[in-house]
Amino acid sequence: MCEPAFCEVRRLFPAAEITVLVKPTIAELLAHHPAVDHRLVYEDRRQHAGLAGKWALAEELRRRRFDLAILFQNAFEAALISFLAGIPRRYGYATDGRGWLLTDPIERGERTICKHQVQYYLDLLRPLGAQGTTASPRLFLSEPEERHMAARLAERGVGAGDFVIGLNPGSTYGGAKRWLPDRFAETAERLAGDQTQCGRSVRVVIVGAKGEETLGQSIAERLHVPAVVLSGQTTVRELMAVTKRCDLFLTNDTGPMHIAAAFGVPVVAVFGPTDHRTTSPVGGGHTIVRQPVDCAPCLLRECPIDHRCMTRVTVDEVYAAAGELLEKQKTEGGRPATPSPAASSRPPSVLQGVTVFLDRDGTVNRDTSYIKRPEELEVLPGVVDAVARLKRAGARIVLVTNQSGVARGFFSVETLKSIHAKLLALLEAGGGTLDAMYFCPHHPDDGCSCRKPGTAMVERAAADLGLDLSASYVVGDQTRDIELGRRIGARTVLVTTGPTSQEALAALEAEGRGPDHVAPDLAEAAAWILDDVSSRTTAGTLCVASRGRAESGQGLMP
Repeated sequence: MCEPAFCEVRRLFPAAEITVLVKPTIAELLAHHPAVDHRLVYEDRRQHAGLAGKWALAEELRRRRFDLAILFQNAFEAALISFLAGIPRRYGYATDGRGWLLTDPIERGERTICKHQVQYYLDLLRPLGAQGTTASPRLFLSEPEERHMAARLAERGVGAGDFVIGLNPGSTYGGAKRWLPDRFAETAERLAGDQTQCGRSVRVVIVGAKGEETLGQSIAERLHVPAVVLSGQTTVRELMAVTKRCDLFLTNDTGPMHIAAAFGVPVVAVFGPTDHRTTSPVGGGHTIVRQPVDCAPCLLRECPIDHRCMTRVTVDEVYAAAGELLEKQKTEGGRPATPSPAASSRPPSVLQGVTVFLDRDGTVNRDTSYIKRPEELEVLPGVVDAVARLKRAGARIVLVTNQSGVARGFFSVETLKSIHAKLLALLEAGGGTLDAMYFCPHHPDDGCSCRKPGTAMVERAAADLGLDLSASYVVGDQTRDIELGRRIGARTVLVTTGPTSQEALAALEAEGRGPDHVAPDLAEAAAWILDDVSSRTTAGTLCVASRGRAESGQGLMP
């Protein structure tokens, strides 16, 4: 629930080097996260235990010479460690008697008691300039991680086309948060029956922590639909991967509930002793089921009476809530079939709802291997006019670029920011602009999910701007750009303005994976996109849907 605040810190300090000090489980959760440069693990029960351990940690922080500590955790020890580390600015809520240890203590206020945790963390950043409201948390997986889980599930009989119902019946916090196992089973059985009648192959996957293996197995034994029990058998990253694979997730109020929501998986969460106002899943496509009994929320680990907050939640209620979510999912479809091009007149807003993702080097500017200074940036002929033309037609334009020069030490993030500032100035001077820019600073060997043809940059843009990727185009000069477009279901254009564009085109065509169009430059690519959208709209085959209000502006994603 703190993840949107991490992203806001990155927005507030785009050139900063950001390290998170977190416990081991959270360190795993935040691997590959674009807002985080480094993860420093806090081993509070091992090497950092006791006063000696705290002092050793403070010394390590001191050696790293941090300028600012933002303490999202409310505990006294967080302030003490940052104080002992000599971090010049120590910023956090004035809770737990720690205000005197902070250089910038922020009063929490009584109104925060019933505020959602996501907003609670974001509000901490307001004095630093944050202005955002509650945002949906996001998590990131690498492609190898997803492939590994797909292979593991396939070995257990879960195919790529199966409809997967995820069940998370446990809770490490305590038994009071657990809905009844037999009701999980009955709900899953009824939902599976509905999907089977629709001609779909259904599988149930049960997840949980160590110690919950028996619970998961007892539910599987009640089911007639094939079930895979992974309780106690996954790492945090594996839990993320299997949760993302689910088409529906039934859960108690637990960590996996938030993981599912962060990946956009439809979530039905049963709430009992906890406060839904502060910890419910954030974002669209999720719902909670609860009974407003007098004693809830009590926040107790075990119920001292009759567990009425959970026993009064019926199978019918959870089944109905899940059915409503699945009904909404029916409105989502894949990319429409491509019609034959046809010339026709088009209104100025023909590209309304369409997004064009642009590569940078070799597509927008001349590719000189690595642009290390703003002075070296040379925009290709016709690019400024092409961007302006697309913008006038109503398109969103997002630049996504691999910039491994950061990881290789050729230039800093601050220098890259200056280069992009010059690019924006040149585009705006010609009547064009970009809605956002995202870059991957990682080395090709890092295996990150944001480096193209990885889709994390595009997925982040879709979440930030409310984009419909099925109504998008990807334009670039390399095979990775075309592969990116294929992965997100976009139309693709290869421009031959890069130094190795012809080789890339030959390789793609030899493999039978050629782009939808080949253009000599971005100007011709823009003209083709306009014609393509116009002809498809005329034929009634282009479905453009806005998934939310987007704020214009620039986004730098490292």
